[in-house]
Amino acid sequence: MNSTYASSQKAIHWAVFLLVVSLYGLTYVADFLPRGDPGRDLVWWFHISFGLLLFVLVVTRIGLRLVRGAPDLPAQMTRFEKWMAKVTHFLLYALLVAIPVLGILLTWYRGQPLSFFGLITISAPFAPDRASAGTIKELHSLCANLILILAGLHAAAALWHHFVRKDDVLKRMLLGARGS
Repeated sequence: MNSTYASSQKAIHWAVFLLVVSLYGLTYVADFLPRGDPGRDLVWWFHISFGLLLFVLVVTRIGLRLVRGAPDLPAQMTRFEKWMAKVTHFLLYALLVAIPVLGILLTWYRGQPLSFFGLITISAPFAPDRASAGTIKELHSLCANLILILAGLHAAAALWHHFVRKDDVLKRMLLGARGS
């Protein structure tokens, strides 16, 4: 087994990280603009488009993970630590799929077309439903907050492995790091 992830896996990992942070930031930018402001509509258009890009990257990343696998965890990790790492990764992937899917449903239940940077537009396949949109918005927000918490713990664990354990857990996902 290789001791590091493939370059494509690393690139997608960091692109996903940047997209998640950017998408979260866009929601705060939109909150500063009043409803009906064209700038606010533009921010949401970018949020939706980047959310769709996130979805494509996550599906690609999952496919690469299934095909290429992941490096083995360090032998000195306990069974509990290895189990926690697997559960955390599974939850991260589940949230990274759920958030864009909920965003797509939210857009459609609001009666809006889904646009990917204006290149592709898909009309809502069903009639607007404010009640469903409200529920989906809450779930979308909850999952977005959960992923920030989980990703924060994930990053803290990687830093702990690097600075305290002094193993290669973090290095195997760093761009430019070579495997054995």
